[in-house]
Amino acid sequence: MSDLRSLLETHAGDGSLPGAVALVAHGDDIEVAAVGSVDTSGTAPMARDSLFRIASVTKPVTAAAAMMLVEDGLLALDVPVARWLPELAAPTVVRTPSAPLHDVVPADRPITVADLLTFRAGYGFPADFSLPAVAPLFGALKQGPPRPQEVPEPDVWMAALGRIPLLHQPGEAWLYNTCSDILGVLIARATGQPFQDVLAERVFEPLGMRDTAFAVPPGQLHRFTGYYRADPDGGALELVDAPAGEWST
Repeated sequence: MSDLRSLLETHAGDGSLPGAVALVAHGDDIEVAAVGSVDTSGTAPMARDSLFRIASVTKPVTAAAAMMLVEDGLLALDVPVARWLPELAAPTVVRTPSAPLHDVVPADRPITVADLLTFRAGYGFPADFSLPAVAPLFGALKQGPPRPQEVPEPDVWMAALGRIPLLHQPGEAWLYNTCSDILGVLIARATGQPFQDVLAERVFEPLGMRDTAFAVPPGQLHRFTGYYRADPDGGALELVDAPAGEWST
């Protein structure tokens, strides 16, 4: 194995990040390293059990939970999602990806569970964020960089989604992000449980993931790291969310 600590210290030392934790395992050969600090002020050293926001790593977790429900027979890949998401019973599609929001045609077929799992339902981010049908994803749905306190509750969010046309016909193109959020609502409605409870019961608890949830308990905030982003002009890292910020509730 390479020297994991030296690799991480290179990035922490050049200011790319305040600190980092990594674990690499190959059979019984395990290397763990924690370097740097939990914030740019150096208030505490990074530790092996420091807590981080996992952001889009939530997507494969959501997919795993959905596939468990498929295995149990509660969901089926080829079933239209309108059974659980009536807001998507009659979706419309912009005539072309660059068409204005009012220039729409009916969807050729229903959106299925498989479409959501494969990110081919017609909702999501293309390479070109300037397309008219992308703007409502940022505005009405609060997609993009995570801002959990600003996102509407699921039923309101789904109602807003139902008023937004698809960018592509179902099954036609892969688009990033939004399908995973829709799948989370579908899982909650299909099970009759809050989404976070389904993940805790089906995924986190069986795997011993005791520190994985949608919020950090008050008693664990001392382990929580800051959320930073790079300055596009090459300046100092910008703090987006402090430990006591949006993920603390």
